[in-house]
Amino acid sequence: MFEGVYTAMVTPFDRDGKIDEEGLRENVRFQIRKGIHGLVPTGTTGESPTLSYEEHNRVVEIVVDEVGGRVPVLAGTGSNSTWEALMLTRHAKEVGADGALIVVPYYNKPTQAGLYAHFKKLAEEVDLPQVIYNIPSRTGVNMLPETMAKLARLKNIVGVKEASGDLNQVARIVELTRGENFTVVSGDDALTFEIMKLGGQGVISVASNIVPDRVVRLVESLRSGDLETARRLNDELMPLFKALFIETNPVPVKTAMNWMGMPAGGCRLPLVEMQPESQEKLRRVLVEQGLLR
Repeated sequence: MFEGVYTAMVTPFDRDGKIDEEGLRENVRFQIRKGIHGLVPTGTTGESPTLSYEEHNRVVEIVVDEVGGRVPVLAGTGSNSTWEALMLTRHAKEVGADGALIVVPYYNKPTQAGLYAHFKKLAEEVDLPQVIYNIPSRTGVNMLPETMAKLARLKNIVGVKEASGDLNQVARIVELTRGENFTVVSGDDALTFEIMKLGGQGVISVASNIVPDRVVRLVESLRSGDLETARRLNDELMPLFKALFIETNPVPVKTAMNWMGMPAGGCRLPLVEMQPESQEKLRRVLVEQGLLR
């Protein structure tokens, strides 16, 4: 479940800073047309921390509706409050999402026992497939492989989006969860090649907002065992993977989408427009990739 390439979708805003609902639907159609395996609304790239509960739920509803069952929808429903995560996850289930992507609680800095209790509560309370999102750079806490393996034995915990950047940790998670109904996917475009060589099954991608078909080709080459093609595609895409994180995500990818004429709009404060030197570097890469003139 939840293998392949899932796009961590941006939340497009209009000139007044409100959700661009038609733009969001347009992005969904683009993704499906380009062969994406699944979609992830309201994650980090979707600016979930600055969406109201009403906006968060509305984005999930729109994506589920526009997808119409054509690809799975893995809705971001995490929070540093277990109660809030329960509320968002229940809503995702009610409106027809296929699963929930739930980030490790941020800011609170719980112990490993606290992390286990948080995800166990969600798994028991909401009968919906749930993928853990481990990203210590954002949360301040790293979920250890041993905690992950313990959670993998629970009903409804079906995978992890691993974005620790530690390949030794990824290898350990793969080893400890072997034999469980548990999928490891990359949370970092630049590490997808290496993570899949270790036993990962795909990526939740930022770059696929703008080049879904190319990221899909990379992952499908890896899944079929064609390492030569995969290595070539990975090398070609690496400058783009890096450029999209030259400043805090999703600022660069939204900037790129706006330049390419795709619905994106600005980011909400405290995220601001890219610095001129960063814009220049990003534009250069996009031109080299054939995405801009």
